Amino acid sequence: MMRLRGRPAGWCDHIARMWPVDGIVGENGAFYFHYQRKKRKMVRRYWQSAQKRLQDRIRLDKLRDRILKEVPGALVASDQAYREADLAIDFCEDVPALPMAEVEKIAAILREAGANAKISSIHVNAWFGNYNKLSMTRVMFREIFEMDLEAIKEMVIFCGDSPNDAPMFDYFPNAVGVANISQFKDRLSSKPAWITSKPAGYGFAELVEMLLIP
Repeated sequence: MMRLRGRPAGWCDHIARMWPVDGIVGENGAFYFHYQRKKRKMVRRYWQSAQKRLQDRIRLDKLRDRILKEVPGALVASDQAYREADLAIDFCEDVPALPMAEVEKIAAILREAGANAKISSIHVNAWFGNYNKLSMTRVMFREIFEMDLEAIKEMVIFCGDSPNDAPMFDYFPNAVGVANISQFKDRLSSKPAWITSKPAGYGFAELVEMLLIP
């Protein structure tokens, strides 16, 4: 099993070490982490070099300051301190929910500056670089599992919950969305093949239960 997250490197390090997973892709494809349990060694594979990530951070910080000035009510995500490659702007997790027009304004500011901007269920995530969850998943399957993702994609089940999962919904024939994905149906460029009846983690548990039924 592997995890895909828009969440930060700090979370991903913990998950890779402590959860029963073989690896995790984080920050919308900026890296994968794979913990070698017998060697007690963490493999950290980044899409961009350390120097490039540092340069991008300076650019993202300038965009952060502009957004906070121009979009009242938006805040930097509470987990930003643990991020290595992206910027996360909170629009409803720890702040009163912003109107979608304001959320779209945040994304527009980022895109005008040349950044990738993806709206999740709680954040607008931004980064510089030609990667996403799918591209880094391909790399991880090749380097860690020694598998060609294209050859086995029909054997893979992906489960997602927000618009930034659209590349995965489009690629995997057996993609599943938890119930709360329906609130984004008008903003999904690609939709999952199935949607659970329950939201969030309960929806994932529903999927696992279905898979375990003999």
